[in-house]
Amino acid sequence: MSVRRITVAVTAALLGLAVQGTAVAVPFAAVTVPQSWEYQAMGLGEAQQTAQGEGIKVAVLDSGVEADHPALRGRVTTGPDYLQDGLQAGDPEWGGHGTAMASDVLKVAPKAEILSVRVTNDDEEKMEFVKGSPIARGIDYAVDHGADVISMSIGDELLGSSYNGDEAAALARAAQKGVPVLASAGNDGDMFNDAQYPAAYPGVIAVAALQQNGSRADFSTVRTYNAVAAPGVAIMSAKNTGGYATIDGTSPATALTAGVVALMLSHNDEVTPAQVRTILTSTARHPSGGRNALVGYGTVDAAAAVRGAAKPPADETAPVAYKGKQFLATPDGTPKTKNAPLDTTMVGIGLGAAAVGLLMVIGGVLISRVGRRPANAVGSSG
Repeated sequence: MSVRRITVAVTAALLGLAVQGTAVAVPFAAVTVPQSWEYQAMGLGEAQQTAQGEGIKVAVLDSGVEADHPALRGRVTTGPDYLQDGLQAGDPEWGGHGTAMASDVLKVAPKAEILSVRVTNDDEEKMEFVKGSPIARGIDYAVDHGADVISMSIGDELLGSSYNGDEAAALARAAQKGVPVLASAGNDGDMFNDAQYPAAYPGVIAVAALQQNGSRADFSTVRTYNAVAAPGVAIMSAKNTGGYATIDGTSPATALTAGVVALMLSHNDEVTPAQVRTILTSTARHPSGGRNALVGYGTVDAAAAVRGAAKPPADETAPVAYKGKQFLATPDGTPKTKNAPLDTTMVGIGLGAAAVGLLMVIGGVLISRVGRRPANAVGSSG
């Protein structure tokens, strides 16, 4: 075990009293999620012959995880609920999405541990205002409590609509501690050109979704920051109310890929976040041209990724001093993550003048049409 992981383990032990919930009680889940087509598509059978996620903790930042589901029992530690929206475990509206994601992680890495941190609601339209960023707090909690991988199948609508400085800082702390972070690319297809967070943050491994024929699923968001892709259609997953159901989305694609990272780390716990990204992207089955905005570097190959983790490439990432020109500006207090307010005075005058001009044009057209109207137009059928 590396010094980094020993330190994390000791810290987690010292902070153990602060963890909400129960610890892992059995070696591995007694029931596995029924297989879907992703086993063959990702080469999971071969990968699991080498590693199964032993000793790796995957933090699932989501809507909560029903730890008593047969596919999850004994594998889940429940962390804090940063929403505090009144919902609790056992409520049908609590933990639907998160339970499915945790089961998808364990489908790939059956001997991994899950740390559940609740940062979102299954129905984002019902989310109440929460002071601060639940995602940022969830990332920090996961890092402080021994997470080896962070999986965030979240975004769209209320969550993921804009850059958040607290979240970026928390992700930087995760990188500093050597914790790789994955996030779903989103389910907006190619309809919009807005970046989605947390997938768009630097250092995050954004995962797109594939359909059974190996091409991008129609709903999978198209962005240049997409790193890799994984199966995301008809993925059999656990239900928070019991049993199983198939789900679609970049969410299961991300959870499956997080499971692959857990396999990699259980095979070699010295692999850094930068090396994880390099191995995933270099061993993926590349699309024509090597990569594109649809599926990044292509389909995750779990077997090849685990083999690559045994002898990872050199990690040359390190802080570098800026040596370019310095441009000083007046310190007006404007946050670096926001644009300065627009002076709308001249804009208002321009819009007013444009409106007057448009009304004049419309009036002229109407007068012209009346002047040319034929005499038999009124009351005539043709």
